[in-house]
Amino acid sequence: MKNRLTALFNKKDRRVLNIYCTAGYPQKENMPEVIMALQECGADIVEIGIPYSDPIADGPVIQQSNMTALKNGMTLQLLFEQLHKIKMQVHIPVVLMGYLNPVMQYGIERFCEDAAAAGVSGIILPDMPMYEYERSYKKVFSKYKLSFIFLVTPQTSEERIKKADELSSGFLYAVSSSSTTGSVVNTEEQAVYFKRLNTLELKNPVLIGFGIGDRETFDTACEYAAGAISGSAYIKALGMGKNIKTTTKAFIEMLTGG
Repeated sequence: MKNRLTALFNKKDRRVLNIYCTAGYPQKENMPEVIMALQECGADIVEIGIPYSDPIADGPVIQQSNMTALKNGMTLQLLFEQLHKIKMQVHIPVVLMGYLNPVMQYGIERFCEDAAAAGVSGIILPDMPMYEYERSYKKVFSKYKLSFIFLVTPQTSEERIKKADELSSGFLYAVSSSSTTGSVVNTEEQAVYFKRLNTLELKNPVLIGFGIGDRETFDTACEYAAGAISGSAYIKALGMGKNIKTTTKAFIEMLTGG
């Protein structure tokens, strides 16, 4: 089966919307409903966070959602079971975002096999070293036709950005600032960084994440990249909302302007 991320970017190269949600949040059984609501309300990609006790790249909102999900009893095994049940109804790419430790404990090959079987298209593991991925794991992810997505930041050297792009498939994740998710950042500094990425002639489309929480930040990101990733703002909306579908529809309309 063709990788859905590849198929998406072949037909859409601007204003691509990736929405992040934590598996098992707000309730353990909510994830399938959240995914279906995101698909129906216009998200192009769903990025599912694998709950972890020490999510170092994440800000307080997503950290708290991780703690809630773990308290709810969410596990990687349950995540795959939930995805498997709805995979025939899901037509947009699903990306898993997590940390290396739980994936290593699960077993890399088993993780890739189960992710592919559950309809997952791509994987983001922010603490996976590039050299380790290239040397030990690239073949495994390729075997199961899973895109592996690296992150770059304003501090990443040009050489490392090019290496991350070379090793990534699907898209390249451009972190908008060197702080954690949900942070408000200086748009002038961002603009310089985003323009620099555009001059590098990268092979992958770029999606910008961290601090994308309203129409202005989404529009700004889309000026410089193929699209953007919103996480903390959506998690916050889900936590306050009473109905997942209504909350999701209102959030996406607010973010994209329609």
